[in-house]
Amino acid sequence: MTESQAPRIHRPPIVVLGVQQNDPPYRLVEIAGELAGKAHSVLDVIEIAREVGLDDVDLDDPDVVRWVGGDKFTWTSFWPPHRSHRSHRSHHEHRAKRARGAGSGDVD
Repeated sequence: MTESQAPRIHRPPIVVLGVQQNDPPYRLVEIAGELAGKAHSVLDVIEIAREVGLDDVDLDDPDVVRWVGGDKFTWTSFWPPHRSHRSHRSHHEHRAKRARGAGSGDVD
């Protein structure tokens, strides 16, 4: 196979990585393979692109932007489910209370 016949792998200039859990959550943005910034929304992605000279970026064009771990509307992570220790404990307390009150007329 000659070089002209070899398949070309195209990497979009902008890659928006998956959601990082934080308060607030964010996504890292790479431009031309280099870390360019942290985005909390699509507006941040556009601003980061402008800062490096990329104007009028089409966020829907897969030749321009690659979205990893979701699309341009994904700004929170649903996996693994974030559950505080307190809410977990409350669930068990509620179940224990129901078990104790079974048949005693208690209403939750």
